[in-house]
Amino acid sequence: MAVKTADVRLEDRWRDILSVHARTMCEIDRALHPHGLGASDFEVLDILASEAPGEGDQCRVQNLAGRVHLSQSALSRLIGRLEKDGLVERSVCAEDRRGVYVTLTGKGRALHTEVLPLQREVLSRLLG
Repeated sequence: MAVKTADVRLEDRWRDILSVHARTMCEIDRALHPHGLGASDFEVLDILASEAPGEGDQCRVQNLAGRVHLSQSALSRLIGRLEKDGLVERSVCAEDRRGVYVTLTGKGRALHTEVLPLQREVLSRLLG
């Protein structure tokens, strides 16, 4: 049997990481689907709940973009869907008209609280 080169071991490790990520995202999608959410939707709600914990607290979309692994356009579409569902509200920054804020609504905060244990259970089962 040939000894694996460092490059091959690194590539194998990378593929393992991708596989764990894909399985975890699929399981989160399955767990949250009955609640009308996907893994990426939850991730945005979860970040908003931690970054803007108080009622009416805002988070800049730019800050979300740095933490969610989506393109700017995909994030914008996702926020649009969450807004349409009444889970978040968007507003333009008064000081910098290019800046956009996102606020978790009461409905969004309640849904996040409801599904948080489901997401954490999947993480615990697959990564714990």
